[in-house]
This record gives sequence, C-alpha cells and structure tokens, in this order.
Amino acid sequence: MPATMLETHRVEKPWGRTDLWPGFPDPAPGSDPIGEVWFKSPGDSTPDLLVKYLFTSEKLSVQVHPDDAQAQARGLPRGKDECWVILAAEPDSTIALGTLAPMTHEELRAAAEDGSIEHKLDWKPVKAGDFFYSASGTVHAIGAGITLIEIQQNSETTYRLYDYGRPRELHLDDGVAVSDAVPFVAPAAAGKVSEDRTILVEGPKFVLERWPAGTRTVTLPEGTTGWLVPVTGQGTADGTPFKAGECLTLTGTTQVEAGEGADLLFAYPGSERIAA
Repeated sequence: MPATMLETHRVEKPWGRTDLWPGFPDPAPGSDPIGEVWFKSPGDSTPDLLVKYLFTSEKLSVQVHPDDAQAQARGLPRGKDECWVILAAEPDSTIALGTLAPMTHEELRAAAEDGSIEHKLDWKPVKAGDFFYSASGTVHAIGAGITLIEIQQNSETTYRLYDYGRPRELHLDDGVAVSDAVPFVAPAAAGKVSEDRTILVEGPKFVLERWPAGTRTVTLPEGTTGWLVPVTGQGTADGTPFKAGECLTLTGTTQVEAGEGADLLFAYPGSERIAA
C-alpha cells in the first residue's frame, strides 16, 4: 500500500508538558506530562527514519550522538543525525548547538564533570519557524518552552554529558569519545527550488522537503520509504485522509492533495532529492 498511516506513541517525560499542540489531546488532569509523541511503523520494523514531536517545559540534558561508524563499532545499527522544525517557543527559549570555542576531549570531560559545560555551549535563541540540523557528534541541548518536530535517523543512542544535577546516568566515556566539540556551522541547503518546493536538508543521511497546499505526484525509488508530516491543514495521499498531528509513510508513486492552509514536511533517506 503506497500510503500508510502510522501509529502514535506518547512518551511521558518529567520535562514534558500537559499542554501539547493542536492535533494532540492534552493528558488527563493529574496525568504525567507528555514529552514526546513518536510515529511508529506497523509491526516490528526498524525503518531508516523516525519522526517525533517534542514538548519541553525544562532543559533537556546536554548530549551527543554517534555517527554510523562509531555506532557500528559499538554493535549498534546506525548513528543519529537529526533536525528540528520549531513550531512554537516561549520568548526566552534557546537551543544549544556546538561549543563557543573548540574544546579537546579532556577539556570537554572536565567541563561535563564540574558543570561548566552548560556555559561553554552556544545557546541560540529560537522562535517559531526556525530550523536546525544537528549532525552526529554535535554537542547539543534543547531548552525549555519549545514545541518542535524532530526528524532523525532511527536510533535512540544518546550519550548524556551533563544533566543539571538530575539523578540520571551520564555516559562520559562514550559521549566524549564521539563528540566533535567545536562551534556549530549550519550545513548548506538548497532552500526554495520552486514555488511549491523547499529543500531544508539534502543529505548526508536524509532529505527533508517542505511543501505548501496543492496537488502533486510523488514518485520514490523502489525500496525507498518517505515520511509525510502535515504540520498544519489536511489532505489526502492516494485517498488516505491526513491532518495535522499525524504522519504517513509513502512508497512508490502517490498523489498527494493538500488543502488550503496546509504545510507539509516530507523526509526520505539518502543524500539526493527525488526528481519532481
């Protein structure tokens, strides 16, 4: 079936929220806060990409992810490049990406151990509409008061370097070993390539496009899956209805019709955009 609606999986987190985002029901009064909503493929498959929404009320830990080679050397299937589309942010919200100055592994470890790492990161103010790509090896932390969509390689390997004194395990040996503790430089992206197509990411691990309302035919190479994320609005994919707060996978050739006011993200693995 070329268009498949994915299941949602709500994840409770102490740093989550009880006020979520249009398309997601708030948790019941007295329930634990929801920090993440994942979109899961049917069965036990482990696809290349994973799509999540995040809802933060506190800073997330300072962390880093391995690249493919580092992950596979540790017996893991893949590393984790990820990117974030900011949907909403409080006026003082920030995300840390990279360090203010290059740091050796010894300096990074010492800063993680004494807590000074928090002040050696580049905390960038964020607002609705911002976009960030965090490659594996980037030391980073998502701040409080943010609602975002995360598109990532399908890996949950996270090495925590610092957690503001919370009683959770740190992973200093692995985390320091895979870190590239340098100032962040945003990768180049093609941007708007036509009136109805913007390229936010073009490799190395996946491509992410943004589409407005309208009708288009999407053809993916054989064996490639695409993830369609309606940020706002509604529409159909080969007759399968979708709306904001949902996620579908597409294979083969699919006709996508997005109604007025729709804003769509479309992600697929690889380093080159599909023909369109």
